[in-house]
Amino acid sequence: MISIKQLRRRALTRTTAGLGAAAIAGALAASLSLTAASAAPVATPAAASHDGSFTFPLVPSPGIKACVPHLGGFVTITPGSQNDVMRVTIFGAPSNADFDLFVIQLPLKPFGVSWYQSDVQANHHGVGHATVRGIFNDETFSVSLGGTTAFAPTHQYHLGLWFDDPSVPFNLGCEPGAKAPIVTPFNGAQHAGIQALNTSQFPVNAGPLSKVHG
Repeated sequence: MISIKQLRRRALTRTTAGLGAAAIAGALAASLSLTAASAAPVATPAAASHDGSFTFPLVPSPGIKACVPHLGGFVTITPGSQNDVMRVTIFGAPSNADFDLFVIQLPLKPFGVSWYQSDVQANHHGVGHATVRGIFNDETFSVSLGGTTAFAPTHQYHLGLWFDDPSVPFNLGCEPGAKAPIVTPFNGAQHAGIQALNTSQFPVNAGPLSKVHG
């Protein structure tokens, strides 16, 4: 049975978690605004907060820096008593481009078990935001005991964002040598473009979600 003291503690934890995440995100945003003036965003190292929030950068996928040189982003995950809040910010994107956010097993090809989370739409300045609620911590996993496929419990500790429209990276020259846009299944219509951002700066089996404790 949960006591009143425990309920108060949980409420306080949720409140301070939100404040901690906001402080980290604000500091990062300020840093990004300064670097935006020089058109050279810099990656911010991963940072843990006293309230359990964890903030980390998103890095360009292979080949993306050559065609979208300033694309980047950062994520803050704030744990809660029942689930977590993940706040995603991207910057330096093509104007008004749409992206699709996935929780993934492997940061780069072949990506492994992947779970669609949200759209992220950049504005005309190339900046976009999304907030998602779910389980985004060291307990995040998928399992299939049968049906069309079967696999054992598999953790997914990485994130990836894909261009929603395959023609966008193709027209930007992100696919040198390709005769037509490369199509991947990473959106709701299973007709997306190539991966744009990921968390490959973390080890394959220890992605950033593994640093958040459920």
